[in-house]
This record gives sequence, C-alpha cells and structure tokens, in this order.
Amino acid sequence: MNFFKKLFTKEEKKEKLDQGLEKTKTSFLGKLSRAVAGKSKVDYDTLDEIEEALITSDVGLETTVKIIERLERRVAKDKYINSDELNQILKEEIVGLLAENNTDDLADFNPHSQTKPYVIMVVGVNGVGKTTTIGKLAHQYRNLGLKVVLGAADTFRAAAVDQLKIWADRSGCDFYSKGMHTDPAAVAFETVKYAVDNQMDIAIVDTAGRLHTKANLMRELTKIKRSVDKCLPGAPHEVLLVLDASTGQNAIEQCKHFTDATEVSALAMTKLDGTAKGGVVLGISDQFKIPIRFIGVGEKIDQLQVFNKEEFVNSLFDE
Repeated sequence: MNFFKKLFTKEEKKEKLDQGLEKTKTSFLGKLSRAVAGKSKVDYDTLDEIEEALITSDVGLETTVKIIERLERRVAKDKYINSDELNQILKEEIVGLLAENNTDDLADFNPHSQTKPYVIMVVGVNGVGKTTTIGKLAHQYRNLGLKVVLGAADTFRAAAVDQLKIWADRSGCDFYSKGMHTDPAAVAFETVKYAVDNQMDIAIVDTAGRLHTKANLMRELTKIKRSVDKCLPGAPHEVLLVLDASTGQNAIEQCKHFTDATEVSALAMTKLDGTAKGGVVLGISDQFKIPIRFIGVGEKIDQLQVFNKEEFVNSLFDE
C-alpha cells in the first residue's frame, strides 16, 4: 500500500520541529534563563553557567569551548546586554559553527536530480533507527514522484530484511533481496544493477549494523563500496551514517567508529523527540565536519525532515 501524503507547509514543518525538540529546548533554555536571570551584564560567572548549559545538553566539551570563546569575543566590547541579545548572539555563533562544518540547508529531499540512479549506502549500529530512517527517506522520495529501490544488504539478521520489505511496501518502493546469509556486497551490486536496468531515480542500500570486530566492519563496508562502484562507477554517491541522538556522547563514539571504517559523507540524527540531549547534533557536526542531512523528530513516517541549520537553532532558542 502506498501512503502518499501532501507535502507539508513551512508552518507545519516548523511545528513538527518545535515539537520534536521540545525536551532539548526546555532543558537548555531553562538552564540558559537561570544563567542570565537578574543580571544586567555578562560576566565570567554567566559564561560559566552558559558553558554548563551547553555541556549538559551534550554539545560536548570541545564544541562548547569554541562557542564560549566566540561568545566572549562578541560581548567583550559591551558586556551590558540583556538576555534577548545574548540569545541572539548565541544563535548566530552556533549557526556560524554549523556553516563552517559543511552543513548546507537543503530545499527538499531531492538535491540529486542530475544523477540517476543516485545511490545511498546507509550505515549505523543496530537500534539507532537505521531501517526506519531508510523507510521514512524512501517515503519522502516517493512523495516527490521518484522511483526508489531498497536493497537489503544487511543479510545477517532476518528481522532486518523483513523490516526493510515492510517499509518498501508501505512507501510504494521496489525491493531487492537475496535473503539471509548471502553476500552483502553481491546484494549491493545487484541492487544498483536493478536500479540502472529499471531506470530508478534512487537506490538505497541497507548494511549490517554490527559485525564482531571493528576490522570485520571495515572490511565489509569497504567490500560493499567497491562492489557498488564496480556496478556503477562513482557510486555510492552518499554514505549516510544514522545516529541516535538520545544516546548523547555515545553517538559521538559511534561516529568515530564508522568514520574510521568508511568515508561517511552525511549524517542522519534520529530520536530527537525523545531526548533532552539534542545538543549532540552540534557537537558531532563540529567534531567530524560531516554535513547533517536529515533529523528524525517523531516516530511517524512523515516525521523525518531535511536539516536546516537556521531553523534548527531558531527552534532550539524559541520560547
């Protein structure tokens, strides 16, 4: 069954983003408000409290220090600023940080119209919402009228193949699988061949979430990439790492793990609606210089959004 829905207006998208970030913004803004409450100027104590607010929102120490240093430079000339002005300065500096980290604002889910088929290889540990993200992404592409095939190259778990098939059916996509315990690289190769032969617009290849050792993971992902490139030179065009924002600093460790194993070119951050640790989005982007493409702000099929740095930061600071 195909669950096509109308595209959301800008106002509807903002409402879903605000709802998805509610836990993070409530925690962050509460700490920020306490830091500046009753103060007529920004002093070192204020900066220390802002620093604590950033760190406890899982922005991370390294990124927090960068933000505080930028903030110090901005307020050095005139320390007599009110809380609204301080919020505006913080917003501008965080947006600037994201801009430096190659995160571009996408207009919609399909910036790939010149490359067909556009091949996306999706990586990430089990449990982060990888298969769900693939399904939601496929749904969005189908809403744009694109032909999509999902390839089940996570052949180590029966549940992974079955779940991907369910998402393909729900979103009206084609599905390619060779079943359990088959060679993942062969599945990836044949998925891309299927996409070429059937003039598909998008091919999304799922991969195993966890192998026994880091060395095994590196070998497997490298093998899949080589196989896809052999079928279609230059593919995969994107390696999308899916991370669970609710795990906070553990998401940073996962990012290190996968960026060591393969050339990750984009990030998708899931489960932002279920955590007060949404600041990890800023820390990961800053530390790894990998653009954020998508964020998950709810469990429903239409609650995956393209990441817009200004909209994200504005929502984070909106009362």
